[in-house]
Amino acid sequence: MPALTIVIPTYNEAENLPSLAAELWALPIPDLHILVVDDASPDGTGQVAEELAERQPGKLSVLHRPGKLGLGSAYITGFQAALEAGSEAVGQMDADFSHSPSYIPAMLEQLNEFDAVFGSRYVPGGRLDEHWGLGRVLLSWFGNRYARTILGLSVLDATGGFRLWRRKTLLGMPLERIKSNGYVFQVEMAFVAQRLGYRIAETPIYFEDRRIGQSKMTLRIQVEAALRVWQVLWIHRRLSPADRRQG
Repeated sequence: MPALTIVIPTYNEAENLPSLAAELWALPIPDLHILVVDDASPDGTGQVAEELAERQPGKLSVLHRPGKLGLGSAYITGFQAALEAGSEAVGQMDADFSHSPSYIPAMLEQLNEFDAVFGSRYVPGGRLDEHWGLGRVLLSWFGNRYARTILGLSVLDATGGFRLWRRKTLLGMPLERIKSNGYVFQVEMAFVAQRLGYRIAETPIYFEDRRIGQSKMTLRIQVEAALRVWQVLWIHRRLSPADRRQG
């Protein structure tokens, strides 16, 4: 299996990070590296990450950013750093255990046949946390359906953030043009990948509500997402497989 870097953006995840790192390192994947991109978390997440890096030399690195600059830019920064370090595959996931590391080995196997693999809540076998209220379930479903309909996306879970990418796929994408933050970043990445003709597999996952801490989702993020979807369509509408970059 290819060398894998898991990019994890963090903001106030000091309690979750050590347990998440331990579960990732326990996976039967050689050369798994964790890259934490921390936005100056007030709870000391960045320092916790540095202590993990000291205890596990070569298995975790930290990028410290000067403030809360947004999920999308954190991922782009992490992707670029992972590619520069020579990673053959790059993963993305939340730090709050809503994405179980246990799915990663099977997703990595699928990456042998596809250009990207998305963990999906909406393919057969996928599901949301049963503790979610009806309103939250409907909001998640509507946001996903809204984005898919406007952009003509074939993936069933366009807003999910649990994904693995081949090195060649990310190198072929114009990452500097991806400007969205919040969960619409996931939509924009999926749309650009589809327009460029990359093969995307979806694998069912159980999306668990966060164990510790509070959700980062706000009304501002939701409004930005609704408006930004139309901007994503306009900006990338002319992309085609001929526009893939050569890595």
